[in-house]
Amino acid sequence: MPAKSLQVLVDYARRNSPFYAELYHDLPAVITDLSQLPVVDQEAFWAANTFPDNRVLTRPLTNGIVYKSGGTTGAPKFSPWDEEENNDAAVAFGTGLVRAGLRPGHRVANLFVAGELYSGFLFTNDVLAKASVENLRLPIAGTAPVEFVAETIREFGVNVTCGMASTLVKVADLLLERGEVAESVELLLFAGEPLFDDVRSVLAKAFPRASIGSLGYAAVDGGPLGAPVPGDDVRVHETLAPYSLIEIHDETTGEPITAVGVPGRLVATNTSRTLMPVIRYPVGDRAEWTDPELGRFRLLGRSEDSVKVGPDVLRPGEIRTVITRADVHGAITGMQLVARRWEAKDGLILRLATHTPPPGLDHTIIEAVYAASPPYPTAVRRGLIHPITVEWVRPSELATNARTGKLIEVVDERPTS
Repeated sequence: MPAKSLQVLVDYARRNSPFYAELYHDLPAVITDLSQLPVVDQEAFWAANTFPDNRVLTRPLTNGIVYKSGGTTGAPKFSPWDEEENNDAAVAFGTGLVRAGLRPGHRVANLFVAGELYSGFLFTNDVLAKASVENLRLPIAGTAPVEFVAETIREFGVNVTCGMASTLVKVADLLLERGEVAESVELLLFAGEPLFDDVRSVLAKAFPRASIGSLGYAAVDGGPLGAPVPGDDVRVHETLAPYSLIEIHDETTGEPITAVGVPGRLVATNTSRTLMPVIRYPVGDRAEWTDPELGRFRLLGRSEDSVKVGPDVLRPGEIRTVITRADVHGAITGMQLVARRWEAKDGLILRLATHTPPPGLDHTIIEAVYAASPPYPTAVRRGLIHPITVEWVRPSELATNARTGKLIEVVDERPTS
């Protein structure tokens, strides 16, 4: 694939993109290391990356495809790729499929969401078509009725599913309600949102012969960023160098992190993409190195996904870890943090999905969260915020993005004015 040297990439961006020309105006002519370049300011990048009057692109859009970010808030974020770049991205991402477990002749259900410029469905189909092993593609889409998904899996004896965890949990929920299992499925591949330990039990019951793995790590703006690494931790990926270069930066100082196990924000550079250059771009995820020499890192959730209730800032990943430890019988299959305001005070609701809530588990979980986050109960005692409460729901009742089908980890229902 046509990966560019850093010097060639920077020269092209500086020469052809008004945004990068301004950003790099005072830089030396010779660039030998990423550390010489500023980290892109996301707000400024997307303010310049508009249609019409785009100042980020290096040339006109004449042949290729335009995707749209799956975000739930803010102005739309469009990400154009020319034809060669899109093909290169599919080939690069496809290198991880065999490692993930795809085998010749596998029947693969594509359960990503299609339409409205969303990339998941179309890009996954391209990746499968360009994979190094033959496979039969079933373009079902994640927006299909769950009954249709389950029936198609049965009729075609689907071996592999590609989709988001929230979609497969809904299918699993239906199968278990019917007293059925999908014996043909050997591999559940996920992307687009994290796969958390709290859904493994329900998936194992509905798909008893299936192993679980990552399809790979990619972003609409950054492109393919990581290949799956075999093992139980599906959050661990390996950089797709030289196609993409990954850095992890300290969230306070902005300095690059090289030590193992130190969380930071993930910054990506795509060395093949020149239509919309992506150079030292914060993709919005947190990560930590597991083996820097091999380019292996563990994803830790979205960097911007947190909710402030009173004086306490709560992150879904951290709260999920506390809940998983408290849920010793594995009854919970999903979680959302819901912020509400009533009686002139904020409050946090833990929306937890389960088929049958065990007696007393809500109290155990609340106490565990309080112990892990002392500022919250302190603020409750001072009368500043409401105590945490638990809301039990079915797995299919968790809120998801209406367009992409992704699980919404933080639901803020407080008034904005």
